[in-house]
Amino acid sequence: MQTQSYAATPKRKVFISYHHRNDQAYKNHLLEFNLSHGIFIDAAVDTGGIDENLPSRDIREKIRDEYLANSTVTILLVGTETKYRKHVDWELYSSMFDGRINKKSGLLVINLPSTNCTFFKVAHPEEKEIVHPECKSWTSVTTRKEYEQLYPYMPDRIIDNLLKPEAKISVVPWDKLTKERLAFLIEATFQDKDNCAYELSREMRRSNHNPNS
Repeated sequence: MQTQSYAATPKRKVFISYHHRNDQAYKNHLLEFNLSHGIFIDAAVDTGGIDENLPSRDIREKIRDEYLANSTVTILLVGTETKYRKHVDWELYSSMFDGRINKKSGLLVINLPSTNCTFFKVAHPEEKEIVHPECKSWTSVTTRKEYEQLYPYMPDRIIDNLLKPEAKISVVPWDKLTKERLAFLIEATFQDKDNCAYELSREMRRSNHNPNS
């Protein structure tokens, strides 16, 4: 990540979803970066202890109301195996879900260098100018096939929602982030979260099966 000056914004409570075995180093780096610059409050919890035999509805409500209770923005770190991790899918579903106690969060997606993906998607006002000032030509993506070609490692649940503009999910490459851009993206994601209309019809994953392995 690079650094540059940025306007102070309120610190939001952020939950980071990621593949623990493959991408722990990136999670650690993000937290160290945040420790240096004070961009967000880490709402770290471990969802690995949930009884996997519970019905999907119970898992979803438990994560939303107990594990993600203190967070308002979820950052998804996407690596090469993230899309197959059931706990990641549970965290995404629960972040999008309006619980009995806690309401839905905003979602920000960061593609890690391991994906070798430099494409990005904007969802918030002023994002083009602040995060991607060098981009002078923009293309609209409207089909699932196009998104799957652009983001071959993206979880299906995220692609479901990239197809729905009302979901307001931005995608940014890791190497594009500065402290100013990260602070902007977190705050913009927070500000738009209550107006997000997420696509939640997909069933929750019940295994980590990778059909290509």
